[in-house]
Amino acid sequence: MEYTTGTPSWRLVMRRALGGLRPRRRGQRQRGWSVGVPLIALAAGLLFTTSATTADGTALRDDRRPQLAQLIADKRTRLEQREKQAAGLRTTVDQDAARLADVDTPVKEARQRADAMREPAGFTALHGPGLTVTLNDSSRRPTDTGGDVPQNDDLVVHQGDVQAVVNALWAGGAEAMSIMDVRVISTSAVRCVGNTLLLHGQVFSPPFKITAIGEPTGMHRALESAEGVQQFRAAVADFGLGYTETVERNVTVRAYDGSSDLRSAEVTK
Repeated sequence: MEYTTGTPSWRLVMRRALGGLRPRRRGQRQRGWSVGVPLIALAAGLLFTTSATTADGTALRDDRRPQLAQLIADKRTRLEQREKQAAGLRTTVDQDAARLADVDTPVKEARQRADAMREPAGFTALHGPGLTVTLNDSSRRPTDTGGDVPQNDDLVVHQGDVQAVVNALWAGGAEAMSIMDVRVISTSAVRCVGNTLLLHGQVFSPPFKITAIGEPTGMHRALESAEGVQQFRAAVADFGLGYTETVERNVTVRAYDGSSDLRSAEVTK
């Protein structure tokens, strides 16, 4: 086989391709590969030319992860700015409503009813004794153990684990609660994305700290008897997950400062 370079090689390829496409004389057998090879060569040349034009001197397989990380950081910064702006607007509305209540009796009565519900709704900070539960991923890796190798899902904290602790603390008499220092209210939803926690639009990485104000002994007993917590504590022994309980003599749970908009509501009877 001869190898040529430059313009003559392309001319040779074109002549062979055209020769393979020309009709044969009667009685001359035409093999399938004699037609297929020139067509494949033409298609490959077309693909190479298209790729070179599309790349335009750049690598088509550049790692886009740095760009995605920067995009996430920009979105997070923008979200924080919007939250600060929303907090400022809520403060302005409260101040205007307070001034209006001085001269408008119905507005004053409505504000009094709303103020009476602020504490149970989670819009005021609370102080007192309580309990802090911390959940953490395992430091092990699937290749660190012998025998039956654990799956990656066995080594991280899941959404159900956090929910099990939260529900047990409420059942144990918790009066107020926060997750990662974010107040938990009736409309709060705990969501996990991978091994991160999503709460009120904020993303948190483990360890996950859950703090509840209430009588520590009652909440501890509720944790001990909760099935979901028992399963997680069994995984602590099997896979090295982290679980700690800390009794708090005087802890503060901050007021909820996010949006209070509701899509639907029902008057209690």
